[in-house]
Amino acid sequence: MLDALKAIAQLDSSLLCFRKGLERETLRTSSDGHLAITDHPSFLGSKLCHPRITTDFSESQLELITPVCDTTEDALNQLTNIHRFVCAGLQNEILWPASMPCSLPSDEDIPIAHYGNSNLARLKETYRSGLGYRYGRTMQTICAIHYNFSFRDSFWDALYKYENATEIKRDFRNRRYFDLMRNFRRLSWLPTYLFGASPAVSDSFLDDGEGKDKDLRRLDATTWYLPKATSLRNGGLGYQSATQSGLLNICYNSLDNYLHTLAEAICTKHEDYDQFTDTGIIQVNSNVLQSEAEFYTSIRAKRVPPPGRSLLHVLQQDGVEYIEVRLLDVNPYAAIGIDAETINFLDMLLLHNLLNPSPFHDDSLCAAVETNMKTVVYGGRNSDVELNDRGKKCSLRDWGRSIMNELKGIANILDQYAGGSNFSDSLEKQQQKIENPELTTSAKMLADMQGRSFHELILMLAQEQQSVFLSKPLERAEQDYFSELAQASIDTQRDEDAKKELPFPMYLDEVQRDYEAIYHSLLSK
Repeated sequence: MLDALKAIAQLDSSLLCFRKGLERETLRTSSDGHLAITDHPSFLGSKLCHPRITTDFSESQLELITPVCDTTEDALNQLTNIHRFVCAGLQNEILWPASMPCSLPSDEDIPIAHYGNSNLARLKETYRSGLGYRYGRTMQTICAIHYNFSFRDSFWDALYKYENATEIKRDFRNRRYFDLMRNFRRLSWLPTYLFGASPAVSDSFLDDGEGKDKDLRRLDATTWYLPKATSLRNGGLGYQSATQSGLLNICYNSLDNYLHTLAEAICTKHEDYDQFTDTGIIQVNSNVLQSEAEFYTSIRAKRVPPPGRSLLHVLQQDGVEYIEVRLLDVNPYAAIGIDAETINFLDMLLLHNLLNPSPFHDDSLCAAVETNMKTVVYGGRNSDVELNDRGKKCSLRDWGRSIMNELKGIANILDQYAGGSNFSDSLEKQQQKIENPELTTSAKMLADMQGRSFHELILMLAQEQQSVFLSKPLERAEQDYFSELAQASIDTQRDEDAKKELPFPMYLDEVQRDYEAIYHSLLSK
């Protein structure tokens, strides 16, 4: 399939400049690394309406969002500027630069984000309340980097012509995005190994005795870890919850399969969650999933829905617009949580995933995906670790070498046609990690924890990064831009809160009926 890539590049090199965006989650903490329980700072504007700065689960958990960018450099610069604006106004607080959280209060004292009085605001808060009841608030304080990626329409036109496709172009794009996502899921162990950055966690994250129950070891009096772990966030401590593993079987074989299995989960009662409904509206519904947002996975199909429409509805109507890579840990050594080297490698891997044959997922392949991820999460840096490659045992090192060799041709073409990034250099650095696990971020973290706790290491990095941001303040025009965005978001929320709307229970019923309509429409296919 490299021939397709060469043909597209020769048509127009700009076709290989991918569209991308970054979402970075981070906890606000006190200067000594304890979770801030203060309200969302007013200078940041409305978290409901601000396009760049919002919150995730907790009032203390910022989510910083870039616009869609045409280059990696622009995406990183945009995220850096958002950080500068935030850090300049935080006064006595700092940003926690790791996926696994800072020192936490008791579960019930972690504040859920409050968005306002409109139905949409109450929906967002009720959804988070439901997450707290289902999984505990503590788990929701885990942070991540989400990488949003898409090909240009002109790229799809060129690939459509090259492959002599005859289906509707929207259906072609949907089919090929799902080809990409299936391959990414099959190889998701690789970026987890390379970029995993959560081999340890503070004891405030765990209940008494939970560390031993999870087979973790003591690094010191306040730190639990596993010596060869890469990303505990991607394992049982984080978003690979036992409930979802046991109940969900989301299918990536086509858009219709994907929508059907998600809609089914949103429309199917779960008796363990039904018990919560007698104490008022504390969750959106008592079903397996409250919404598609609750589906925790390594990669998701996405489209930006207009106000009042669900993601599943617009995916069904208009198809996949972009994909969201969700398995990335926050890199504590990168001031904004991610760097160009990581993005370059992801671009190569995602392109590889699109261009190579993508077997449909059956039960055995899905089981192998899950097993391989667990193996790498808990012991990926073991030199003799073995993975399951479609029924065949294969060492991580041999499989990794094979993928790296396949990526060389892509790197060479992107170096030639997609200017501005050195893809071959990024690939070489990842190859070195395959040969030497001590070069991975997870290994570096554990090495830097010799003589200091997880909390002490991350707090030190947080303070260093805060100093860097404060030493390079925004230009006046950029500062004014973010201040104006904040004020505009406050004005927009004021208008939203003043609107006359349906009573909230009726609004929730409408939301659920929309999901049920999608589900029943797909049952007939």
